[in-house]
Amino acid sequence: MIHLHVHSHYSLLDGLSKIPDLVKLAKQQGSTALALTDHGAMYGAIEFYMECKKQGLKPIIGCEVYVAKGSLEEKITTPGKKGYYHLTLLAKSYSGYLNLLQITTKAHLDGYYYRPRIDHEYLSQHAEGLICLSGCLAGELATTIREKGKEAAKQVIAWHRNLFGDDYYLEMMPHFNIPEQIQVNKVIKELAAELNLPMVATCDSHYLRPDDAEAQDVLLCVQTGAKITDEDRFSMKGEVFDLKTPEFMQQAFADAPEAIISTEKIAELCNMEIPLGKIIIPSYDLPAGEIDAKTYLNKLIQIGINHRFGDHPSEAVLKRIEYEVGVINQMNYESYFLIVADMVQWAKSQGIVVGPGRGSGAASMVSYVLSITDLDPLEYGLFFERFLNPDRISMPDFDIDFADDRRDEVIKYVVDKYGEARVAQIITFGTMAARAAVRDTGRALGFAYMDVDRIAKLIPFGLGLKEAIETVDELKRISVADENMKRLLDLSQHLEGVARHTSTHAAGVVIGDRDLVNYTPLQRAVKGETALVTQYSMKPIEQLGLLKIDFLGLKNLTIIKNALRIIRKTRDQDIQVVNLPFTDKATFILLGRGETVGVFQFESEGMRRNLQELKPTVLADLIAMVALYRPGPIGLIPDFIDRKHGRKKIEYLHPKLEPILKETYGIAVYQEQVLQIARDLCGFSLGEADVLRKAIGKKIKEMLYEQQKKFVDGALKNGIDKRIADQLFEFVKPFASYGFNKAHAASYAVIAYWTAYLKVHFPNEFLAALLTSDQGDLDRVAKDIAEAERFQIKVMPPSVNESFTDFAVVKETGNIRFGLNVIKNVGRKVSELIEDERKQRGPYKDLADFLKRVPKEALNKKALESLARAGALDDFGDRKELFENVDNMVDFVASIHRHCDVNQIGMFGGEAVSLPVFKFKTATKSTEQERLVWEKELLGTFVSKHPLKEIMPKLNSKVTSIAQLNNTMDNKKIRVGGIITTIKKVLTRNHEPMAFMRLEDLSGSMEVIVFPNLMNNTNGALAVDKIVIIEGKVNVKDRVTEEGSD
Repeated sequence: MIHLHVHSHYSLLDGLSKIPDLVKLAKQQGSTALALTDHGAMYGAIEFYMECKKQGLKPIIGCEVYVAKGSLEEKITTPGKKGYYHLTLLAKSYSGYLNLLQITTKAHLDGYYYRPRIDHEYLSQHAEGLICLSGCLAGELATTIREKGKEAAKQVIAWHRNLFGDDYYLEMMPHFNIPEQIQVNKVIKELAAELNLPMVATCDSHYLRPDDAEAQDVLLCVQTGAKITDEDRFSMKGEVFDLKTPEFMQQAFADAPEAIISTEKIAELCNMEIPLGKIIIPSYDLPAGEIDAKTYLNKLIQIGINHRFGDHPSEAVLKRIEYEVGVINQMNYESYFLIVADMVQWAKSQGIVVGPGRGSGAASMVSYVLSITDLDPLEYGLFFERFLNPDRISMPDFDIDFADDRRDEVIKYVVDKYGEARVAQIITFGTMAARAAVRDTGRALGFAYMDVDRIAKLIPFGLGLKEAIETVDELKRISVADENMKRLLDLSQHLEGVARHTSTHAAGVVIGDRDLVNYTPLQRAVKGETALVTQYSMKPIEQLGLLKIDFLGLKNLTIIKNALRIIRKTRDQDIQVVNLPFTDKATFILLGRGETVGVFQFESEGMRRNLQELKPTVLADLIAMVALYRPGPIGLIPDFIDRKHGRKKIEYLHPKLEPILKETYGIAVYQEQVLQIARDLCGFSLGEADVLRKAIGKKIKEMLYEQQKKFVDGALKNGIDKRIADQLFEFVKPFASYGFNKAHAASYAVIAYWTAYLKVHFPNEFLAALLTSDQGDLDRVAKDIAEAERFQIKVMPPSVNESFTDFAVVKETGNIRFGLNVIKNVGRKVSELIEDERKQRGPYKDLADFLKRVPKEALNKKALESLARAGALDDFGDRKELFENVDNMVDFVASIHRHCDVNQIGMFGGEAVSLPVFKFKTATKSTEQERLVWEKELLGTFVSKHPLKEIMPKLNSKVTSIAQLNNTMDNKKIRVGGIITTIKKVLTRNHEPMAFMRLEDLSGSMEVIVFPNLMNNTNGALAVDKIVIIEGKVNVKDRVTEEGSD
């Protein structure tokens, strides 16, 4: 008995089975093959294929497709009925697999209507190599039997039989608790006998074992948003949809044994191998007159050498280039380098900021001379073998950082150049982590939020539920003592790790040598958008050998770009960050003081403290800090600092280690240092050394033993004592596991230096650029404003006469003005109209001048109210008075446009005698409190003055600032002080009051939960704009659970 209709958790929020568990159970049941037929997509196909191969089962790739009742153009929605049928398709051959790719792609790209659908016409064009099973109760055959009877069903059979011939099977299922299934099975047996057609037995498995049924029911509730107690909700509880045992299936179909035999027959017919491991690189479209990619690449390299090193490059440079080119040619990667160089050069030509490098690609001299990267690998001691290893054929991996606000333009360029059918982004799957599984399960079960939240918070980040229950005493106690909570935790463990939704990988873009549908099924990134994503995730894409490039959007590059733009405008200086020397004392002093708000990689509280102790003096110090400030090596930082400042002696196991470890004060920080040790002390080639590094990192016992022997033997041959050789290997082991890629660390240290340089030399412009990038994050904006004040830079409310669309520096004063775009209800289009008019004809002289000159479409009532209350019209009067005159403004604008042509108004500057005169009515002036409230409402933060500014110095000794909260404080009791900005009061299931609040201090904001035991005793003290001190326990999800307040 072979299972041919099986769903995994890639039937999203419907299937529960994870693929390794599914394959393992099938093998335990004695199966020699297994099919995967997820709903409407093939997300898990390659993972399933690999897992079956690994466990010794024959993989049968399939899909339960949705077939439209009419054509794809018809959008059928009949109340109570679906506009599609289910149909089970299995790939009999590789051509069948390719047709499945086409079918699932077509369904998603052109047939999506509630579900990804195909129609009969498309199916008939792509039936070759497919075996068709007639489907479940939602299939066309079963539906027709139930609704129209046997004779009508014969027509359905005839159509499919005509298309699939002997590869069409009548599908029966053992779900005898469903009366319709019994009826359909009975008619199918009759039809099979009458028409001499084969039957096949399947079980429509949605989970592994019968006791998974309740968990799958919870999963369906997560899908639909229902509670398990809701009536008339979608559920499969009437029957068991587990992976039935062969014995069960044989007994269930004892009266139709041929249906069981058919499963074996179909498995024998399905023989399909997916080509994996072959590297597929598209051909580069050469300019006219160029012979081949190899010759053209060499030509560009020679031009690049001249650009980087002048007419007389050193022998070391030429030798390195010669070596790298040899490896590139040997691996046939010429087109790959040309493709990447082309897109980077295009981006730079369009003014898009590109990072100096990222990942191991920055270790290539060829990349450097082609201007893909901006780090000289010889200068930084970077090894090409970390990028391309001649001893291990693998796809090179270029990761490229672009300014985040223009990354999509680069992707569009690639799509336009290679064709949209050959370029796609890569899918990812959001899975339920332990806490999310508990929360989702609790919601579905209808348990009180407070109870579920308490359980979820007990689970440490990074731990699975099983491990958490074993290690957290309170969880262990609850899982035994409380039946409801035990049920919650048991069901949550079933859901943990299950795929919940799809999304798009933050960086990955794949380019094919032909249409990608020949390798992977495709779908839309977001419904309604044209961008494509692969249905296969990152690992399967790599296993298929497709060319993948990571296009990363980096906010800090956008900040740099905007800062340079503002500097050009305010100081008339054209700074090129790539030409900055790495010897600027002021930059290192700023870093040594820990003044790193806005400085890439160095903003965290822990990193600031380390920099203050380190007092970096050279770029190498920054590179090391980027590499060390991570789990694993972070404990070496104090030792590193002490050695730099001579407080700890630097010692080496062997004299040959000194030139390798000198720049990191005797500590192995980088993977490259491990490679050097293996090369210089043990005689490894750098390629062999990289294999050693990977073997240690992966901890494969046999490989580790083999590499250790090779390492020690090599050291002995180099005259190193056996005891020292063994010690050397033990020294290298931990660093090979968690040592950082120096090329990546160097690239990021360079960006960090650039941001620090701009901050110390051009603080006004840098902070304006930082505010522009942070404007969607209110906590960040508050932090940036506080940093500006520390630098004695005034951040002022928006002004129609001084502000631009985004944050900007006022040339005459150096003040930073809020951008008009930041104001709620104003937006970018209105901001640009106001800015453009002022640029063309000068500042607005008064309110009437402003109303006459700005295009009418920008002056709607909502925008004018917001401009007035946010302070953008302060040049023309008091905010409250202006607000009270908004109706007059609207009438005035309308009357102007009734009397005159807009172009004439602009031409005469509003001076024509015939124009209406604006009548300003006096009103009560605004109070400081009103102005602050309006700023908070419309700008998201207090600008003119913060209500806490005078009181916080008195509170600082009593409280922890919100910015100081971090993961190490999880579950610790602390005090915070600040102003309540929002509060939502709710009743628990027991009708007790509790509240969700947002608390803000001068450094940021956080969520606070007030539970009933305290809420009952607050006596109305908790309200918006109240300043409070709160004591409570930190939860790492940025929340404090309040236990007491003053």
